[in-house]
Amino acid sequence: MNDLPSGARQGLRVRDIARKLGGALLGNGDITVARVASLNQAGPGDVAFLSQRGNAHLLRQSKADCVIVPTGLDDQVSAFPAAIVTPDPYLYYARLAQWFAALQERPPAPGVHPTAVVHPQSLVAPSAIIEACAVIERGAFIGEGARVGAGCFVGHDAVIGAATRLHPRCVVLHSCTLGSRCIVHSGAVIGADGFGFARDEQGAGVKIPQTGRVVIGDDVEIGANTTIDRGALDDTRIGDGVKIDNLVQVAHNVQIGAHTAVAGCVGISGSASIGSYCFIGGGVGIAGHLEIADHVVVGGMSLVSRSIRQPGHYTGAFPLDSHENWTENAASLRHLAQLRDRVRQIENMLNAPKLSPKSKP
Repeated sequence: MNDLPSGARQGLRVRDIARKLGGALLGNGDITVARVASLNQAGPGDVAFLSQRGNAHLLRQSKADCVIVPTGLDDQVSAFPAAIVTPDPYLYYARLAQWFAALQERPPAPGVHPTAVVHPQSLVAPSAIIEACAVIERGAFIGEGARVGAGCFVGHDAVIGAATRLHPRCVVLHSCTLGSRCIVHSGAVIGADGFGFARDEQGAGVKIPQTGRVVIGDDVEIGANTTIDRGALDDTRIGDGVKIDNLVQVAHNVQIGAHTAVAGCVGISGSASIGSYCFIGGGVGIAGHLEIADHVVVGGMSLVSRSIRQPGHYTGAFPLDSHENWTENAASLRHLAQLRDRVRQIENMLNAPKLSPKSKP
């Protein structure tokens, strides 16, 4: 957000917010707000938001100077100095919070820190920032406005796109590519070897060299301590706008479509293909070599063991129960096939044609 109004470092006028982000402005547009706060914690100088009309009663307790509310609540915000009415307050909040974050950030000046190690045959854009103790290897490219945090490692021939930020202690190994405006949080490892082994005659593992890359699109965010393995032969690919949470494992040759979100502690096995605009809930396990269609939601802690061909919401988690009930239900599940066969036999008996009295021998 570079087009900041005058004086924005001290806060933003509500009028300027509405002009930039849209929405219908009610009340005093000259009110200045300096941060986003929750409804119950907001006070003078704060802006708060209400995402659901059904929670309109929460407005009565708020002391915010400005509230962002959904369409249809115009008559319930007259007590506030200012209000913005918009169809999607949560999305509005996200964009406003980004704006405030940009105002508060004080990035260091472009350049290379004296303690960083930058190979002379790498290419670092003049506007990039290379922080303390970072290592940039031969042939790597760091784009305009990119920021490589303290202690990061960028391997040979890797590409870090324009305005992409690597937080401290990220690892991007050789030949991997990140697009523009990506965010990679601390501890993430991009481009480690995939888990590929053959078995010899005695059953010992024989390592298969992983010669593919990791190719990541634009506007991708990767959470802390997440690992994305390079492909065995082909590339592991992450589409534009994908959001990956902390502690996610993406195995070799996985394909993730544009704007899919993957919550924390998900494990995606090798060569799985996930469509665009999907949401994968926390703790989900996805088996290898299967396909998930676009616009699929998988509920948390589910196990995806077969391909999902149609959009929709899928859940495979076993509900929490008392230990006694759980063990009884688990015992029943072990006999489910036999129970199914018995039910079919009973149905066949009930549906069999009955002999009339005259047809008796």
